[in-house]
Amino acid sequence: MLTDDHSAWGYTSSTGLGFTHHTIVDAHFRACLDAYGRLLGQAGIQPGWRVLDAGCGSGDFLPWLAELVGPRGHVDGLDLAEENAALARQRMSALDVPCGIDVRQGSVLALPYPDDSLDAVWCSNTVQYLDDGELAQALTEMRRVVRPGGVVAVKDLDAHLITARPADPYLFTDFFRTAGAAPGYAHQLLRTRELYRWLKRAGLADVRQQTVLIEHFAPLSAAARDFYGPACAQLAAQAQALGLSKEWELFLDAEGSGNPLDHPDGYISEGNVLAVGTVPG
Repeated sequence: MLTDDHSAWGYTSSTGLGFTHHTIVDAHFRACLDAYGRLLGQAGIQPGWRVLDAGCGSGDFLPWLAELVGPRGHVDGLDLAEENAALARQRMSALDVPCGIDVRQGSVLALPYPDDSLDAVWCSNTVQYLDDGELAQALTEMRRVVRPGGVVAVKDLDAHLITARPADPYLFTDFFRTAGAAPGYAHQLLRTRELYRWLKRAGLADVRQQTVLIEHFAPLSAAARDFYGPACAQLAAQAQALGLSKEWELFLDAEGSGNPLDHPDGYISEGNVLAVGTVPG
């Protein structure tokens, strides 16, 4: 599973995958809180359902899912990193949630649930770690465990819409074009806008997709600054290794006084895609 270039992205968990450590995942969640909540609300999850959060990380979405399904529902969480699953269990045990929540370690490539045992799967910021063959396998697994008429909802980052100001408007585009030319994590971050096609190939029906632009304007909120400063610094280090624009030097020091994110006209954006399909009856 997974590409061998993740160490360069930093913030790895025990899985070795970049940007899966709970500190950076939680920071990203806080930075995009409102948009994430709206996207989850459009997944079609209903009260009373049993829902799996496939790739739940440290559990950021679990309380929201519990509120959606209510006291007659149930939420399961699954994450590849055992320490993330343990942290999610610990966090959920400390919350007063309206339904039962069970979290375990496991892979989206072999979901540990019987056929037709769930009403929905929610999968957020996880398929970016799968190559094409693994993505097809994971979607087949999601379809398998969801009953006919149930929902598979996949949300992920679209790197095409990442840009910052004041900076060369093509700075991030050039990075992802170069880094994504070969198979690997960058390439998979550029695949997100095609999720609707992958859901159709997996045999899901009534597939719908939407892409949203998440924007942050100066002065950036503390949550946005906490995520995008370190994230841009990681990209800048890779861009330098690839011999790209010297303008990346401005992003290298996440806390530096000259960082463009702290400019009075500072701005950064990213894209998120939600693709939803129904398991045929």
